[in-house]
Amino acid sequence: MERISDLDERLLAALRKDGRAPIATLATQLGVSRATISNRLDKLTAAGVIVGFTVRVRDYAETATVRATSFIEVEGRSTDRVITHLRGFPEIQALHTTNGGWDLVAEIACPDLPAFDDVLRRIRSIDGVVNSETSLLLSSVLR
Repeated sequence: MERISDLDERLLAALRKDGRAPIATLATQLGVSRATISNRLDKLTAAGVIVGFTVRVRDYAETATVRATSFIEVEGRSTDRVITHLRGFPEIQALHTTNGGWDLVAEIACPDLPAFDDVLRRIRSIDGVVNSETSLLLSSVLR
């Protein structure tokens, strides 16, 4: 795909604001035809710029969920092996490599504190994990 155009950037911004906006609404907002919007969406998706569509939920829908961010230090060259193990944890919503004092950052969601305690125990028992620090997320003030 060619370089992302100004129209593509405006389209992506509109979709970030309302991912369910109808094509006709997007076309009106951006001052182009519905066919142009459909064409740009198809091209952005085919090029891998748009990799999927998702839903965002209000915090009240997650009130029964224990959420946390875990910083994980990995021994030597075992990062790939540790990542492979962590990918199998359904409680891990996202996993990031990073620089600095920690090697990995995991975003965790569990239904309750006993499940949260269990996932921390399982993370710490992975061969190659030498240290971790986890903080519970109490409320979201900006997303």
